[in-house]
Amino acid sequence: MKPGTHPFNVIGQLAALRRYARSLARDPDEAEDLVHDTLVRALEKQSTFRTGANIRNWLLSVLHNTHIDRLRYKRATVRRDAATLDLVPQSIPADQEHSVRLKQVRNAFLALPEDQREALHLVAMEELSYQEAANVLGIPVGTLMSRISRARARLRAIEDKEGTAQVTHLRIVGGTPDDQQ
Repeated sequence: MKPGTHPFNVIGQLAALRRYARSLARDPDEAEDLVHDTLVRALEKQSTFRTGANIRNWLLSVLHNTHIDRLRYKRATVRRDAATLDLVPQSIPADQEHSVRLKQVRNAFLALPEDQREALHLVAMEELSYQEAANVLGIPVGTLMSRISRARARLRAIEDKEGTAQVTHLRIVGGTPDDQQ
């Protein structure tokens, strides 16, 4: 790299890094620390970035590897509080039923094993192709597909379990549908 040149711009990738970090860390403060460590590492390792390569995928890969390193360093703190995670910023307040549903989906997603959650997040939230997500995670595409399949099956099982027990239907009180004309 020539002195004074900047081969890539990470500012435009902060939103994706923050989303993925929140998905991995399950704690907003921890996620911000992870993004910070990732940016420091990316700047230290910028000479390994191939000009013309996809910077988003490279940064997500750096973030993933930074997360793995942090987990190894902090084995005792693998489980984090997931109550404050905000996967999707809300611009308009949702109605009560929708808010409850979003919380159920978020909790089900966070209950997934980490390897499945990582894979599903990269493909479903970051819209990476299977190949790109596999590269970010450093795993074969087949392994990624298995993790996504297991994650979706687990989410369906949670949906089936919660869906039938949680559904409440409105009923007519004090009359019949014909009376309401």
